[in-house]
Amino acid sequence: MRAIAYDQHGEAGQVLRLSEQPAPAAPAAGQVQVRVLSRPIHPGDLAGVEGLPGGLRQRFATPRIPGVEAMGVIETVGEGVQDLRPGQRVAFFPVPGAWSELVTAPSDLVVPVPEDLSDETAALMLVNPLTLLTLLRAVEDAQHSQAGPVVQTAAGSSVGKLVSAAALKHGIPLVNLVRSATGAQTLRQRFPALPTISTADANWRTQVQDATGGRGAQVILDAVGGSLTGELAGLLTDGGTLITYGQLGSGSTPLESLALTPRALTVRGASIGQWMARTPEERAEDIAFAARLAATAPELFEVAASYDLADFAKAIDHVRRPGKSGTVLLTSPAS
Repeated sequence: MRAIAYDQHGEAGQVLRLSEQPAPAAPAAGQVQVRVLSRPIHPGDLAGVEGLPGGLRQRFATPRIPGVEAMGVIETVGEGVQDLRPGQRVAFFPVPGAWSELVTAPSDLVVPVPEDLSDETAALMLVNPLTLLTLLRAVEDAQHSQAGPVVQTAAGSSVGKLVSAAALKHGIPLVNLVRSATGAQTLRQRFPALPTISTADANWRTQVQDATGGRGAQVILDAVGGSLTGELAGLLTDGGTLITYGQLGSGSTPLESLALTPRALTVRGASIGQWMARTPEERAEDIAFAARLAATAPELFEVAASYDLADFAKAIDHVRRPGKSGTVLLTSPAS
């Protein structure tokens, strides 16, 4: 089978290789084997390949295969698997090695795809909606039952658009930040009821203050980080919370420059990795939400482009293209 693998941390375009790998063993009890057809390239996938910023470029004795989310068709099922069958379209998360053509997964991490859902939407059905739920819970926790203005960066991203849709549905006073005037105009057309501000504007901080009624933000959802962190902290009201869930930006901000103590600010992280700590019943409810959202609002699961596994380098370049809208997919033929 074909797979994209790497044996050391580094720039993804340089360390990733397309190779032939042995097919995984037949599924054991409670497992299924999936022929993967489509998988998204998430920022976290590339971060895993590249390692921590400034960290050691670790080498691995056994090559690693990126990816934890994908959709495909079940090839075989192991003993004791009751609700899944060969030939069935499914999505899965979190299952390592999604950037290969065959994956063996625990059956409880495999989800049937609704009949009318396209393969492209199914490939995006889990991680982004589950990230949305993680962020909404973090916002609710930070607000302490005192709802106030919320600001989000990277509002034009796939997750950012889900947050905007949820804000409109639940009456969250959200202010969107994007990096360009063009991106701001596009997002205003998509969500005209929400203030959208470009950080390319010289007075963007003043615009945020105006959009929050002069109060500042109670909560900021930040997927950018880096040198923007200090400026975002300055937009928080005293006692506010900065929730960081990504590192799309460059540079850094010294922690001591954020005036955390005198302003009683909180900085906390949120990660989709925390989702597995929820109970099986809670995870089942979240999966049901994700499937409903994909079925009822497929326009929120935008695909930027699809590339065959062999064209992964072009796909990664597309992921990093300024102004990209939607998620880039890596695909494989059905057989």
